[in-house]
Amino acid sequence: MSDECIHGLEGRLCALCFPKAAPEIVPAVPAVRASRAKSAKAPSLRSSPSPRTVTLGGTKTVPVAKAAGTVKASPVRVSGAAKTAVDNVGEQRIYHVTHIRNLAGILGSGRLLADASDAWETRPAVDLSSVLTRAARRAAVVTEADDTRVAAYVPFFLSPNAYLWDGILTGATDPRLSGQAHDAEIFDFVILVSTVKKLRDDLATADEPAAAAVVVTDADAAGPLTSFSAAPESADRLLRRLRADQESGAIRAAELLVSEQFPFQLVTLIGVANDKVRDAVRGILAAGAHKPKVAVYPPWFHAADESDAQ
Repeated sequence: MSDECIHGLEGRLCALCFPKAAPEIVPAVPAVRASRAKSAKAPSLRSSPSPRTVTLGGTKTVPVAKAAGTVKASPVRVSGAAKTAVDNVGEQRIYHVTHIRNLAGILGSGRLLADASDAWETRPAVDLSSVLTRAARRAAVVTEADDTRVAAYVPFFLSPNAYLWDGILTGATDPRLSGQAHDAEIFDFVILVSTVKKLRDDLATADEPAAAAVVVTDADAAGPLTSFSAAPESADRLLRRLRADQESGAIRAAELLVSEQFPFQLVTLIGVANDKVRDAVRGILAAGAHKPKVAVYPPWFHAADESDAQ
């Protein structure tokens, strides 16, 4: 039997339909007077390392809280499986936020187009970027060798809680966002989701892929101090570092850029805020050949806790 929930998510991913079980409460055991003979003491709960101080990717010395006297730091080794998950950058999801009024145009062209693309016939109905942002991204250089600009790429977030998207959710004053973005209702946005693996598998079939077909940044792509990783090896290294260090928040500022266009057929999931929008999106998709899963996932449409990097 499938465990798909009413919101369209599988694998018990929905926190609403599959809430975590309440912790079992064990009755307290009466204290027993210890004998004079020395016995092995159970480790104090106060000395357990905080899970938020453990870094993926190998052995790390983690500070341990003081109990009676001074306690030395305890080394914690991350399991091989956890490290492998970080290293497998193909599993990294990529997210493109757009307005539902733009979806029919994307479906009609069969792709997401870069801002500077010559293939535009009709510009998006709702432009989320401000005029200043468009100008900055058209001026920012990705690769000096061929003078490629950021505007020649389709942008993706690496987190559903990306800082720019969070700014829309909170109504923050951000000069990167247009008036349309600030005025739009939150439930009118949709999140197009794919993975690095889907993208790279598609690029592998291209006759002449661009030299810097996929670029990973460590911050806003138009920022003056942003670094670009255009070579596949350096892009992978940066992705691994971002995936391993979720708590720093760097992954919420980073971007993945795809040269010129991104085929709509690579979209595996469309995240929406409620059932009404899901039905509307499914109606739009009915006209096309590719019909990715449409899932209601409210957490993506609520501002992230500032203490949470992912």
